Amino acid sequence: MEKDKLRIDKYLWAIRLFKTRSIAGEAIDKGRVKMGGVAVKASRIVAVNDVYEVKTEARKWVIRVKGLLGERKAYSEAVQYYQDETPPEELAAIQFAAASFQTGKRLSKIGRPTKKERRELGDFFDGTQQSEE
Repeated sequence: MEKDKLRIDKYLWAIRLFKTRSIAGEAIDKGRVKMGGVAVKASRIVAVNDVYEVKTEARKWVIRVKGLLGERKAYSEAVQYYQDETPPEELAAIQFAAASFQTGKRLSKIGRPTKKERRELGDFFDGTQQSEE
């Protein structure tokens, strides 16, 4: 569904830069969406060939509007409505950050022992103490 007038918060949500429209609006309110170096408001009307700088939690985007998309569609369709003009040095920084990304979950087989491992350790230490006496 294409529209004549489309708000920037709805557009960023529809092209899948943000998971929800409220998160897109929050990012706009915090000044993370700029046009020509100036922060925009959520009510700004999007026009074809506008260029926006968008900072998401994952990365920084520089996008050019190729078409107006008013409702959320599949990613494969949504990417046709904008052109990614992010500079190569920004993309290189993202790849480096992704390589060192830590999820917070511990790696398998590293850290605290599992319940089974604790039982085995308990059996081992119980057996060792008895043989020393």
